[in-house]
Amino acid sequence: MASLIDSNIIIYSYLNEYQYLREMIIDGTSNISEISRIEILGYHGLKNDEESYFNDIFTLVNIIIPTQEIFDRAISIRKQYNLKLGDSLIAATAIVSNLTLYTKNIRDFEKITGLKSINPVSK
Repeated sequence: MASLIDSNIIIYSYLNEYQYLREMIIDGTSNISEISRIEILGYHGLKNDEESYFNDIFTLVNIIIPTQEIFDRAISIRKQYNLKLGDSLIAATAIVSNLTLYTKNIRDFEKITGLKSINPVSK
């Protein structure tokens, strides 16, 4: 199933206890929004080994650059559901690209009509 991987799943995949997420991320059907790349690499407390890991991930998956259609859908989503800017863009990217969103924050996205989301994190 083609998917859009949310930032939190990528971050969890760095941790050894969630290494099973790594295979899912690089399985050839996963996509990441440029917004997630910015959120992760722009974090001020990122350590060198973390940055290296995340950069490796970003070279192995398709990065989706937001289009005007994605921005326009994000505006609608942000207005209708009162989401943060980043979450609105992630949701819009998944909907416009017809992808299932993989996120740990299901609650943030479950109310959005037309968005399929799954929490792949095992407890």
